Amino acid sequence: MRWHTGRVQRATLLFRNGHVFDGQVHRPGHGLAVAGDRVLGVRPDTDLADLERPGVEVVDLAGGLVLPGFQDAHVHPVQGGVERMRCDLSGLDTAEAYLAAVRSYVEAHPDRPWVLGGGWAMPAFGPSGPRASDLDAVVGDRPVFLPNRDHHGAWVSSAALRLAGVSASTPDPVDGRMERRPDGTPSGMLHEGAMALVQRHIPPTTDEEYDAGLLVAQNYLHSLGVTAWQDAILGVYAGSGDPASAYLRAVRNDRLTARVRGALWWERDAGLEQVGRLLERRATYTVGRLVAGSVKVMQDGVVENYTAGLSAPYRDGCGGHTHNAGLSFVDPALLRDAVTRLDAEGFQVHVHAIGDRAVREALDGFEAARAANGRSTGRHHVAHLQVVAPADRRRFADLDVTANIQALWAVNDDAMTELTLPFLDEELAQWQYPFGSLARAGVRLAAGSDWPVSTPDPLAALHVAVNRVDADAPGEPFLPQEALGVQQAFAAYTSGSAYVNHLDETGSLASGMLADLAVLDRDPFVGDPAGIGGTRVVATYVDGQVVHRA
Repeated sequence: MRWHTGRVQRATLLFRNGHVFDGQVHRPGHGLAVAGDRVLGVRPDTDLADLERPGVEVVDLAGGLVLPGFQDAHVHPVQGGVERMRCDLSGLDTAEAYLAAVRSYVEAHPDRPWVLGGGWAMPAFGPSGPRASDLDAVVGDRPVFLPNRDHHGAWVSSAALRLAGVSASTPDPVDGRMERRPDGTPSGMLHEGAMALVQRHIPPTTDEEYDAGLLVAQNYLHSLGVTAWQDAILGVYAGSGDPASAYLRAVRNDRLTARVRGALWWERDAGLEQVGRLLERRATYTVGRLVAGSVKVMQDGVVENYTAGLSAPYRDGCGGHTHNAGLSFVDPALLRDAVTRLDAEGFQVHVHAIGDRAVREALDGFEAARAANGRSTGRHHVAHLQVVAPADRRRFADLDVTANIQALWAVNDDAMTELTLPFLDEELAQWQYPFGSLARAGVRLAAGSDWPVSTPDPLAALHVAVNRVDADAPGEPFLPQEALGVQQAFAAYTSGSAYVNHLDETGSLASGMLADLAVLDRDPFVGDPAGIGGTRVVATYVDGQVVHRA
């Protein structure tokens, strides 16, 4: 075997007795040869026998699969890691379980002035959300700030509201709202910008906590076969401080084993004057395995709290329509100017858009940038894409904008059946998570998790992408015509995300590519796709070196 340079290389690592997915194509009966930190090539397994010699490590796949390491194109690892070290509610799903966990945390940490953490799910409480009084019963007079899984809302205690001076006379901010009791008193659920009313009083997270959170997250993601990611917010948002410095310290201390694309936070209450500061931050936070070459714009909220930007008003849950069609956090005209300017400065633009109106506003921004600047090398992308109008799907391909999907959400779970379908216009409800339609329109797909909003396990998300049901709670498939094929889905989570992350030497198992790899205990391309969610990661490699072994 030879490198693309023509120099003869000796294999140092062989993967045999299984199968390969090379980032685009499934290669049954093939194995992989690695030399140092690079891929030598994919070959029929029988051809690899000649490369076995003393000193060459041979990994027996035992019928499993080797593939490029998964890459998460939209994730918040430092935030997720810090939450795992605090009052972590992400593994629970009932109000009783959440309150029991909070009580246990308080008893175990009596000296901590605030109860922080998060990860609860809205369906456990219904549309009006949880109540401060329930927290008060288990924490007493301690302030509590617990963001929910999507981090678009927070559950707070009465002590936290008093400390923040929030009362019945406090108006809702323009970019958020508070749930209230009949007398106008805040009930303990804060949506979107209303979180900041309490957030600003939370003691700052220490550098030591952020550093530990990053390492906890990195180990966790490696255990799931993830070798690279795009951190979707390098900045301050929703009670979480800026994780950028933690990455910088990890690089300098040689502790960052993953490859990270950082998306710098666009302050939605500011304008184009912030571009200069973003250029400075790009220079500061581009070092080693960290490249802060993206800018994240959050254009709308989420359907569950009626802040996703829609083309038709929300329904009231009883069949009637309201006058609320959600929010556009950035004025659409400013968004067009911002995307144009950022594109001209060489930034990748990464837009959060849940509702169809927000998706259209994002695409209008990319269209304006192309008209002003010509074709871009930024590899722009729009994340989440819950509701996408049929007329806008082809525009992704026409504008060379990647659809960054979070496939795990495309299921008939409680969030869908109780908090989404009763409140969405019937036509818009049929436009949800149109992954298959986007693929058929020639749109490039990338994939991510949005952890800690949902699990960062790529195999759980891939199961939904292919089956449109949750692996742990199978039921009626959600809009099954929008399912992806197994090869399409795995390509999105490997080569597709590598493209978005500008990691052109990863994502594919071709000669000369970096040996960032994941090994699975079975081949999910073989047999019933209903088994994808039961697949497990056996080992993860970065630069040909093991960073996780089960």
